[in-house]
Amino acid sequence: MTISVLVVDDSPIARKMIRKALPADWDISIQEAGDGDEALAIYRSGGIDVIFLDLTMPRMDGFTLLEKLQQDDLNCFVIVVSADVQPGARERAMKLGAIEFVPKPIDPQALREVLREYGVMV
Repeated sequence: MTISVLVVDDSPIARKMIRKALPADWDISIQEAGDGDEALAIYRSGGIDVIFLDLTMPRMDGFTLLEKLQQDDLNCFVIVVSADVQPGARERAMKLGAIEFVPKPIDPQALREVLREYGVMV
């Protein structure tokens, strides 16, 4: 079964790095968003299984997007991928519904372990 992935980051280079870190053998379709507003519209269109989310973005940041996803009864996995590794940022993201917080630059093996741990990938 194909898993629908949304990669949300204002940096095209960061989005590319996340895509490259995803397991090559993972059956996925990928969409991208450059900010929280765009990501929310894609999410609301339906069918997103996993979101990889940066926290620091213009217009709507990752924290605000997480709040809005909770208001929409979040029904997908959100993995934060951020350079903001302060304990407060991690704690806040987790309270807002993220299942995990992965620091940038992203470690493909650590990401694979997170996906397995939550049953998103076997």
